Amino acid sequence: MYYTMLLLHLLGATVWIGGHLILLFRYLPQALWKKDLPALQAFETRFEVIGIPALLIQVGTGIWLAQNLVPFSLWGDWNNPLAHGIQAKLLFLGVTALLAVDARFRVIPKLSEKNIGSLAAHIVPVTLIAVLFGAVGLLFRFGGIQH
Repeated sequence: MYYTMLLLHLLGATVWIGGHLILLFRYLPQALWKKDLPALQAFETRFEVIGIPALLIQVGTGIWLAQNLVPFSLWGDWNNPLAHGIQAKLLFLGVTALLAVDARFRVIPKLSEKNIGSLAAHIVPVTLIAVLFGAVGLLFRFGGIQH
């Protein structure tokens, strides 16, 4: 069961991180340079169909994997390097959720060619956080985040 959950987690991470890197390096520069909002919106619409389920799979499998690695009661243990990784991932998830809610309810309803930069201000940190999610995940293999 552990390897199945880990595989699903990694597949979800691949979709989430890869999709955001494509968005950041392929579609966002074109949208900013050419003011091509429709291309950016088309990518976002297509990506959401697989990106959101991938994120949900990551959250579900991540909770299972974290609980398997460190009991829930010890997730707040500041002396446990593995708990540090769990804490970092939960922080990343919270920031990602806040950025998504802000984008969905404040930025996207008012989005136009003139203010694409406001969406870019969400895409860049979400992509950076996605990469950090992966990097912290890798650290679990090596004993967590050390002091």
